[in-house]
Amino acid sequence: MNRILIVEDDLALSNGITLALKGPNNEFVQTHDLSTSKEQLASAAFDLVILDLNLPDGNGLDFLTDIRKTTTLPVIILTAHDMETDIVTGLELGADDYITKPFSLMVLRARVDVQLKKIKRVLAETIQIDAFSFSFDKMAFAKKGTPVELSKTEQKLLRLLIDHRGKILTRDHLVDSIWTDGAEYVGENALSVTIKRLRDKLEDLPSSPQYIKTVYGIGYTWAVK
Repeated sequence: MNRILIVEDDLALSNGITLALKGPNNEFVQTHDLSTSKEQLASAAFDLVILDLNLPDGNGLDFLTDIRKTTTLPVIILTAHDMETDIVTGLELGADDYITKPFSLMVLRARVDVQLKKIKRVLAETIQIDAFSFSFDKMAFAKKGTPVELSKTEQKLLRLLIDHRGKILTRDHLVDSIWTDGAEYVGENALSVTIKRLRDKLEDLPSSPQYIKTVYGIGYTWAVK
């Protein structure tokens, strides 16, 4: 499932974008100001951000700068700022694409698809982090060159943490994302048990983890050194 954050203060336009991008594999969160957008990004994982620059409480470029401090999450700027210098500034600050208003919804849909496909290609590659090697596409995992066997649930959890490393993922979001088989109820400790098993397999000192950190009262994060 692709989770897309739409940051746009024009409600009608935001609804139009949601309708244009609607599909079985896309879900959306709409925000209309910077403060709410920052709260959403801090509390949940997203695959793409569509970002307006003129917002009631500030400039979207500041939000883009904050995003780039911690993640490579794809960002498409969607704005009325059409000066060449504006476009260059947005791209230099880390935007993956820049679309000026007015725009074609068909073109927007095509550019969104391009960014989402890039994510899938990246996830298919082997990820190297310190002594770890993770290939989710091949389901091959290693620590210091030694293979590590992970269950499907552990793989789902690890992938979420790695895809959003440096970001805090809430317990509710992790449970909803991992246990998607239609089960009506997942035991309260199911996530805690999976976290412990993953730590036991990956951490040198599971009782004092360096990577899979608990953010008490909120959730978990893969720490960025």
